[in-house]
Amino acid sequence: MKNKFIPLLVVGTALLAGCNQEKAADTGSTPAATVAPAINKADAVAMVNGQYIAKSTLEALEKEIAERSHGQTFPKEKLIEELIQRELLVQDAAQKQLDKSPEVLAQLEAAKKALLTQADLQNFIKANPVTEAEIKAEYDSKVAAEKGTEYKASHILVKTEEEAKKLIAELDKGADFAKLANKNSLDAKESQNGGDLGWFSAGQMVAPFSEAVAALEKGKYSKEPVKTQFGYHVILKEDSRPLTPPSLDTVKEQLTPFLQRKKVQGMIEALRKQAKVEILVPLTDEQPKAETAPAVTEPATAEPAQAVEAATPAPEAATPKATEEKPVAPAAAEPAKTPEPAKAAEKPVEKAAEPKK
Repeated sequence: MKNKFIPLLVVGTALLAGCNQEKAADTGSTPAATVAPAINKADAVAMVNGQYIAKSTLEALEKEIAERSHGQTFPKEKLIEELIQRELLVQDAAQKQLDKSPEVLAQLEAAKKALLTQADLQNFIKANPVTEAEIKAEYDSKVAAEKGTEYKASHILVKTEEEAKKLIAELDKGADFAKLANKNSLDAKESQNGGDLGWFSAGQMVAPFSEAVAALEKGKYSKEPVKTQFGYHVILKEDSRPLTPPSLDTVKEQLTPFLQRKKVQGMIEALRKQAKVEILVPLTDEQPKAETAPAVTEPATAEPAQAVEAATPAPEAATPKATEEKPVAPAAAEPAKTPEPAKAAEKPVEKAAEPKK
């Protein structure tokens, strides 16, 4: 067997913790932290200089590889050899007393805090699961209650107002809208979709565009160019219908992580209120004082300018906020994409798939 490290793997404290430390006291390799429980020979996959490597460590390594390589697997012998080589490095580092160096101790402490942070969050989520009633309440208040209108429209986007007016004149003479879009629109030249935008709500478009669509009659096109930050539009309103909210089953998987983040944020805010916190560094950045150039024939008498302080917001916690925000209007007046539910500070649910007519 070739003694090579498995690709994509790095030495991790979580995996190394599975190695037996029962002889560490004799070798002086045990840090001040709690020693891992002793491992029986029956529960080990290998022994390195008297140190057992637990079966659970091998299982954790297999899981790590599956997650990192999207299901790819490695032969068990290679995985065990990887763990053996890791343990050899750990023992060598302990023999050299690298585990007592300030740099390593600082990194171990940082890793410990990161692991404890994740453990605390996972423990809270496990102890405070999102209930069906909470999902239903969120759906009723934020999704089902949303009213409005959806529009189906096409547009021709050009750079100048003059171009848009010429296209409107051609439409007045009976030209085909889709053909003009495919030939002239910045949006449709490559896609050849006739400028079709599909169904969208007013909030998914920039304000001048959505206002123009709402004002048009069904089957009519805009008689004046509609200006947005993307250029000038000629818009054809094809249809409209009441906005139909998605079903609870459709959005349930999006609402659950949103409500989890909301609960976690509430827990952290409660801890923050109960804690005694003192900020020990200034929260403003000072700019260097301006220097006055000395006079040519005599000493300068002007006083230096007062230092200017530019206030910057205090750093925020890394935990995602549960605050809702409306989706940002898309570029080139295209319908906004549905935001991913896992991201923080976003509206939990967007428009579902179009209902059948």
